[in-house]
Amino acid sequence: MAATPPLVALRGAAIELGATTLFHDVDVGIGRGDKVCLVGRNGSGKSTLMKCLAGLVVPDRGERFVQPGAKIAHLAQEPDFSAHPTVADFVGAGLDELAHYRVDAVLEALDLPGDRACATLSGGESRRAALARALVGEPDVLLLDEPTNHLDIPTIEWLERELQSFRGGLLLISHDRAFLNALSRRTLWLDRGTMRETERGFAAFETWRDEVFAEEEAAAHKLDQRIKAELKWMWEGGISARRTRNMGRVRRLQGMRQDRAERIRSRQVTMAVAEADLSGRLVLEAERIGKEFTGPEGTRTIVRDFSTRILRGDRVGLIGPNGAGKTTLLKILTGEMEPDSGNVRRGTNLEMVIFDQRRAQLAPEATVKQVLLPAGGDTIMVGGKPRHIASYLKDFLFDPSMMDQPTRALSGGERNRLLLARLFARPSNLMVLDEPTNDLDMDTLDLLEEVLADYEGTLLLVSHDRDFLDRLVTSTIAVEGDGDVQEYAGGYSDYLVQRRPAAPAAPPPAAKPAAPAAAAPARAKTKLSFKEARELDELPGRIDALTARIGTLEAKLADPAFYTKDAAGFARATEDLSTAQAELAAAEDRWLELESLKEELGR
Repeated sequence: MAATPPLVALRGAAIELGATTLFHDVDVGIGRGDKVCLVGRNGSGKSTLMKCLAGLVVPDRGERFVQPGAKIAHLAQEPDFSAHPTVADFVGAGLDELAHYRVDAVLEALDLPGDRACATLSGGESRRAALARALVGEPDVLLLDEPTNHLDIPTIEWLERELQSFRGGLLLISHDRAFLNALSRRTLWLDRGTMRETERGFAAFETWRDEVFAEEEAAAHKLDQRIKAELKWMWEGGISARRTRNMGRVRRLQGMRQDRAERIRSRQVTMAVAEADLSGRLVLEAERIGKEFTGPEGTRTIVRDFSTRILRGDRVGLIGPNGAGKTTLLKILTGEMEPDSGNVRRGTNLEMVIFDQRRAQLAPEATVKQVLLPAGGDTIMVGGKPRHIASYLKDFLFDPSMMDQPTRALSGGERNRLLLARLFARPSNLMVLDEPTNDLDMDTLDLLEEVLADYEGTLLLVSHDRDFLDRLVTSTIAVEGDGDVQEYAGGYSDYLVQRRPAAPAAPPPAAKPAAPAAAAPARAKTKLSFKEARELDELPGRIDALTARIGTLEAKLADPAFYTKDAAGFARATEDLSTAQAELAAAEDRWLELESLKEELGR
């Protein structure tokens, strides 16, 4: 429960769907000043629980409490615009006349014209309009269900600042890890129908979750082998199950970023020797390309004098505000559109697959199985090897019983997983993903990240998910608008550091003849300290030792006879495993922090 008196609360709440209980005995309250995130697997009932708090769904059991006079605002994933002709009408619905001045202020902050017809809004504009409606009434409690969906990074960062200063109670459902890390101070976890709670933000969720699973496994080992099997699948089975960072991947990404940084810095020289490349190593080369569009409102420049060179194995992220031209630049690079000036050279033997964010490639009446096997049969070729369709679907978090469901019956996250399964089964060496993280739940994001981290081809990725970009890309192309396009080595965090303008030099102080000599200013740090360098050298050995210890403990705990012979020893080993996993995660984070600092200082 919240530490402050709740403004809105549920007591003993339960929702039943036929013979299935979605959740039961849920006690939750949101008080003034609370900043809470609600997490759980796709389909666990998070949105339904939030609707119960909002008063939109009445629980089958339990009760809802609201402080008299408290105003509750709810942002749904799919708001209903049907009764409102314009954006201003939708945002201001329910406000008294004296409060309508706030409509113009919030619409200006979100860059939305009030006279725009609701029927013409894009996905991102619809989300901004819904946010404006939630914020404009100055509520006491904000219940936000996936508020960052379809928003660009500048808008997400604006929303973060607004919510950090919000003094009421806040409950968030989101797949955006960076967003949750920045805002949450308490975490609710809806897990297999039960509500769990910790007075820690989302940054600590994965460690806490693993601790809970380890405790459950120890307690249930003798009595219920099915629970252990489920936990083992959640940890080890499927593509997305392992969330602990694989240090081999992290080291490889750091190496690739270093290589990409060198090539960006020496681009002029590298381009001059382009003909010396081995066949197939060059994927894309753009030299001083430009593109403009002329319409009723004048000429709009998308890209001006931009050059890049992408080699086999590069993973390049494209970022920028909605409408700045990211998709247009992507089309120019891949050959779907020609530039007005400059030229684009594409490598040989390219086999490209494209992720369609509108999911137009999925026929509504086609079943899951038909999407993957349009010619019939039970076997799909993946990487040149046959896989049974049921086994392949399990990799993408589908139960085999879903094979005959039509795609129209799937959730947005399930349709995206199905499209990913279809794309990844096709042979490719160039993958183009235009905003693949929109509408994805965390399970699917984990899945996508794991697959792309192991992908040996070249990746072009448009995304507004900052954490996702940081974990994957070797360089970032920023499409800032008005033709300004620049490339930076590393992910989104690296982009923020590199694009920051240097502070102007302060004017020298006036001379004072009789004054003693001033102390010399501190020199800027250009390399790791001796202590930091030594720690960086020692960390790989510590990581390897912890990894080996975890492997030994897991093998020991996997022995079915261990618990029966020595219950106390089993409990100690489980605790040791949890401690070792936490120490490994801390060591990996510290290694990554020092490597990033070393790279930044080197630049």
